[in-house]
Amino acid sequence: MASVLLLGHYELGRQPFGLASAAAWLRAAGWPTEIRDLSRQQLAPELVRVASLIGLYLPMHTATRLAAALLPALRRDAPRATLCCFGLYAPLNAEFLRELGASVILGPEFEADLVRVAQGVPPRDPAALPRLPFLVPERAGLPPLADYARLRTPSGARVAGATETTRGCKHFCRHCPIVPVYGGHFRVIPRAVVLEDIRRQVAAGAEHITFADPDFFNGPAHALAVVRALHAEFPRLSYDVTIKIEHLLRHAALLPELRATGCVLVTSAVESLDDAVLARLAKGHTRADFLRAVELLAAHGLALSPTFVPFTPWTTPAAYADLLQTLARLGLVEAVAPIQLGIRLLIPRRSRILDLPDAGEWLGAFEPATLSYRWRHPDPEMDELQRRVQSAIAAGVTRGAARAEIFARLCALAAVPPPERLPPRERIPYLDEPWFC
Repeated sequence: MASVLLLGHYELGRQPFGLASAAAWLRAAGWPTEIRDLSRQQLAPELVRVASLIGLYLPMHTATRLAAALLPALRRDAPRATLCCFGLYAPLNAEFLRELGASVILGPEFEADLVRVAQGVPPRDPAALPRLPFLVPERAGLPPLADYARLRTPSGARVAGATETTRGCKHFCRHCPIVPVYGGHFRVIPRAVVLEDIRRQVAAGAEHITFADPDFFNGPAHALAVVRALHAEFPRLSYDVTIKIEHLLRHAALLPELRATGCVLVTSAVESLDDAVLARLAKGHTRADFLRAVELLAAHGLALSPTFVPFTPWTTPAAYADLLQTLARLGLVEAVAPIQLGIRLLIPRRSRILDLPDAGEWLGAFEPATLSYRWRHPDPEMDELQRRVQSAIAAGVTRGAARAEIFARLCALAAVPPPERLPPRERIPYLDEPWFC
């Protein structure tokens, strides 16, 4: 039987769940399947030459750009292989990926269709969102967990695994790439599958688990059932989750149980502290909601890792300065990964940002090289500030500078007085992956 090669490219410094899930389906169907995570592994030429099907997993923007750079070489070196792109970003960039050599495009609920492609059966429409009987991911072939990002805590580093309890999202945040693909739907991964995946990762050395769901509280009853069972079996295992500000407030009564079952860190996509920008992004929360969530998490002993999109067509110099000053005042400087303070709004194909009535005032052409639409701020000084901020962050991260040092540099660029005192870094748990997107 011919073989299958599945390639991952980048997923926030963690083992790619989707790659392992796809491998489980193909192996269960009898297909010899090799998986490689190119963010951590080299690609052996012989694997490419013998593969009849090469699948490129595209769960995020960076992964898609890396895959796009690789596709022409794969087409050259494996002219008879079927090249298949699958995952969230595949249908968003289908035309471009086909031009580079991909012959099959699958959406984010891809496992059954990957088996069909391997069997020579036409897949379903990539826009389809089938309800799949999930299998336990098979991670054989991936690097050990110790090669990936770790949780850093006051008591030392912990080897981190990762899994998912749901896919998709029921919300419609305007800038989110999940929305045009899932359209407000999400899929639940059965509790038994999630727990067995975690069980195997613990056996492989995991001391901490990242739940990589877009929002852990899309299905709060399911989420709580998982972590209750998890804590009962592995009472020393810690975990982190991603939850919307809106959900943190709505389900505040559940936070004590998160803490009691081992949660140590909550990531939340705050995006902005400017209510006008939040309204344009349809985030579902306000600045005041964010401030309440900060207090709420602190009261329950849960660390917050807020993420931001600080540079948009509507960001003002005063708003960026306020963001820095507010983070300093709230004692959150060390809780924010530096890259979060330099991110520029990304507008992929089919983004709901394109529907804004004033888009014509700042929106440019689509750029295949960046897989996004170009845009210019009405104030050129804001674009220049963003370039300087991002350059300062990249330089600081590259040389291993402390977050406080990078933050002070950003304050200087924004003409904001740096904070006088910051809490020691080691008090705040964090995952040590330095980049994001």
